[in-house]
Amino acid sequence: MAIDYNKKPEQGSAGVNLNKINLTKESPTVSLSKGGSGQGVTRVNLNWSRGEQKKGFLAKLTGAAGGVDLDLGCLYELTDGSKGVIQALGNSFGSLNTPPYIHLDGDDRTGSAQGGENMHINLERPELFKRVLIFAMIYEGAANWAAVDGVVTLTQPSGPEIEVRLDSPNNGARICAIAMLQSTGQGVTVQRLVEYVNGSQSDLDRQYGWGMQWQAGRK
Repeated sequence: MAIDYNKKPEQGSAGVNLNKINLTKESPTVSLSKGGSGQGVTRVNLNWSRGEQKKGFLAKLTGAAGGVDLDLGCLYELTDGSKGVIQALGNSFGSLNTPPYIHLDGDDRTGSAQGGENMHINLERPELFKRVLIFAMIYEGAANWAAVDGVVTLTQPSGPEIEVRLDSPNNGARICAIAMLQSTGQGVTVQRLVEYVNGSQSDLDRQYGWGMQWQAGRK
């Protein structure tokens, strides 16, 4: 059941933060907008920590030696049938005001940038979107999700921030499917996924039935 943040909390309810919504396993879905209403540009931010750099034998045991390059990206499908990927790999940064109406700002290769990585989704016309799958990929470094302590925050022009923490680490998998944005007749919803995929973007594609053709790319 989706959370409707426009509805006032019942009197006596505890733990309600009107400035932030945390999507969890127990409450995985939230509504962004009502049917037919534009939401403007929503910013998707990925932040993570490099953590303390371990050395020697302990680093080999924990897989924490060296930095980690964690990339933000998404698969998109528009209502006109067009599909694609937004990611730093292959310099597929997208466009905000023309199709696919999604733009990735840049590539933080260390996790040290204060702002992390940011992707903007132009939801001024939500009816143009069918679905957007937000994902993160460990491009370089050990596939140790517990160590990177990743968090994705969706910031809307109005309304509370929506936060998804990568708090169910499956070390060894390179890709994490974080959240799915879907446009319905009643508006736009965000659903928490936090599902880990062994393999590449093509394996992520197959798991969620995107049906695209893939080839190797690099930064």
